[in-house]
Amino acid sequence: MFDVVALGELLIDMIPVTRPPGLKPVYEVNPGGAPANVLAAISRLGGSTTFIGKVGDDFFGHFLEVALKDCGIGTQGLSYTTEAKTALTFVRLDGKGDRSFIFYRDPGADTKLENCEVNQGLIEQATIFHFGSLSMTDEPAESATISALKYAKNKGKLISYDPNWRPALWNRKAAEAKMAKGLRYTDILKISDVELELLTGENDLNEGSKQLYEAGIKLILTTLGPNGCHYRYAGGSGKLNTYDTKVVDTTGAGDAFTGGLLYRLSRLKKSIEDVSRDELEEIIDFANAAGALCASKMGAMAAMPSLKDIEICRNTIPQLMIDQE
Repeated sequence: MFDVVALGELLIDMIPVTRPPGLKPVYEVNPGGAPANVLAAISRLGGSTTFIGKVGDDFFGHFLEVALKDCGIGTQGLSYTTEAKTALTFVRLDGKGDRSFIFYRDPGADTKLENCEVNQGLIEQATIFHFGSLSMTDEPAESATISALKYAKNKGKLISYDPNWRPALWNRKAAEAKMAKGLRYTDILKISDVELELLTGENDLNEGSKQLYEAGIKLILTTLGPNGCHYRYAGGSGKLNTYDTKVVDTTGAGDAFTGGLLYRLSRLKKSIEDVSRDELEEIIDFANAAGALCASKMGAMAAMPSLKDIEICRNTIPQLMIDQE
């Protein structure tokens, strides 16, 4: 059995290396891709994970397979293609450490995943099945993703979804339609405030999350960067502050949050509906610490915190007391 099995993109993050002013920029090759980052966070915490996806049969693709193995992530579901190269993402950081992306993915090897290459046996062994929206930007990966979701749903798996909105990869109309497709299979939704408005038309956290909850999603978590996280589930709604770490690079911070959350949820012996509000808030606090710690280091997978790191954070680092509803 696996705590979490994830399907989606696996690509190269080109992270800028800090250099004195006036020198030409230098980039470092790092493993990336949101679903894979989530698994890296879970594995770092001691969870069992495996990945389903596709990379190019090239230097970067083979580098990524080694990177997954080094993180303790299973590669039974990883396949290769010669039809496209492994996608690259150049990360740009502003003065506050907030990231933006430039994608070289036209198409990327990850979009070439076919339904017949999805190992359903891995999904069957999962406690939680996780996916993101970027595997639905292009065919055949879109159909493979939907097919995998239907299989996971039929097997009664808990399904987690992160609808990453990346304007560089698709237009708003297509994104709204395709991202919404994933919602109908979702039990756990991790969403940003921007994505919440995109999918519900609401910029009010309570109203937007209420709309999603009434559509059948069991747990909605709206991450707000330095403003913490808003949640809604059967036991009610609320907002928790995050931790006041020094932000260096926000790449992968949301994935660290999701990884921390899913790691804890995969160990529950009860349904989400039966979790008390105090229990859920403790789990979200754990996830907030994971995200804040990741943002305090460069890169994504390499920045994922350990259980000890999170314990130290929660005991020694103050929370950012920002009130934003």
